[in-house]
Amino acid sequence: MTTSAAGAAPDADATLRRSQGLAVTTAFLALFSIVGLALYGLPFFYDFFVRDLGWTRQQVTSGNALSKLVIGPLFGFLAGAIVDRFGPRRLMLFGILVAGLALVGLGGTATLLAFYAFYLMNALGNVCGGPLPNQVLLSGWFSAGRGRAMGIAYLGIGVGGMLVPQIAHALESALGWRVALATLGVLMIVVAFPAAWLVREPGTGRGTAASPAPAAAGEAASIGAVLRQPALYLLAIGSMASIGAVGGTMQNLKLYLTGDRALGQGDAANVLSIVLFGSLAGRVLMGWLADRWARKRVMLLIYLIVACSIPLLARAPSRPALYAAALVFGIGLGGDYMIIPLMAADLFGLRLMGRVMGIVLTADGVAEAVVPMLVATVRDRAGSYGPGFAVLVALAFVGAAAVALLPRLPRR
Repeated sequence: MTTSAAGAAPDADATLRRSQGLAVTTAFLALFSIVGLALYGLPFFYDFFVRDLGWTRQQVTSGNALSKLVIGPLFGFLAGAIVDRFGPRRLMLFGILVAGLALVGLGGTATLLAFYAFYLMNALGNVCGGPLPNQVLLSGWFSAGRGRAMGIAYLGIGVGGMLVPQIAHALESALGWRVALATLGVLMIVVAFPAAWLVREPGTGRGTAASPAPAAAGEAASIGAVLRQPALYLLAIGSMASIGAVGGTMQNLKLYLTGDRALGQGDAANVLSIVLFGSLAGRVLMGWLADRWARKRVMLLIYLIVACSIPLLARAPSRPALYAAALVFGIGLGGDYMIIPLMAADLFGLRLMGRVMGIVLTADGVAEAVVPMLVATVRDRAGSYGPGFAVLVALAFVGAAAVALLPRLPRR
């Protein structure tokens, strides 16, 4: 009996490690595709819509705005409730398919109505297959080392975002921008769908999730209890402001580089790749720090990096300075999305993680929708990105201020 029990324990540990490894791999590939290729790939094509279809910058960025303003409030909280009820896997499979098909559709669009429709599909795919289910998947499979696991998975965003400008530039040069955009959509499905099909829900099978099912001490027992906590609104405001700052920068950066700075397509692609290369270092560094420092301190550091690097990126006097600023901004970008679910788990626990992140990510989606279009509109009217970038810096500091007001939690 003793030998049997001793033999069972290693088997269970090995099964758990395999399940955890597959969960990290699945999250990496899903975030690589849905966020890395789509979120950071679509702005690469904005100037082609402006040039070939005669649309304004405001019209081009309004697709992102409309989709997030409609899809986020309608489906963000619902998606969180579905994840809490049924687990993240099935929702993720649906999201991957929808997001990939949206890019295929955008490659063939010639009217604003079709452009908006496919952007709505892309946003729905992001809600169902992007950060929300992946954060819940990893939070369920990991307790110790959760920050490290989240950091590794979120490297997928950085790798995808770093590669997509080069892939898109090569495809556009060889096949034209329309075929290039459709090809990216197919690539998203091919890369992300198989692993999401194979991954198990947290706690299923012979291996069990590292996090216990019962509520931890101090963990909120209902969503109503969470809604009565000021920390939820501080977290949402801080996240919303900083995500708006990084989203407004990234959605307009290609337009700024090729328009205001007159960089060629290849040079602009290099700057975008450097930003996302920096995000790789940012995700690893911030994930490592999040397992050692108080998460509030790490979050505040990330938001201050974002606030200080945007003016460096906008006013870099030379190409080397522009590359250096892009690298620093990328470090802040890398940690920004990753730290939010870690902070939410510390503040509110795991039982309601899907619904809490549904609220926070819906608020983030509003910021990602409004801020880029606001900056583009200011550029169309003022003839310069200067005032718009000033708004982005102010937003980043607002986010840092909100984080500074969050309750202090024990150091991990």
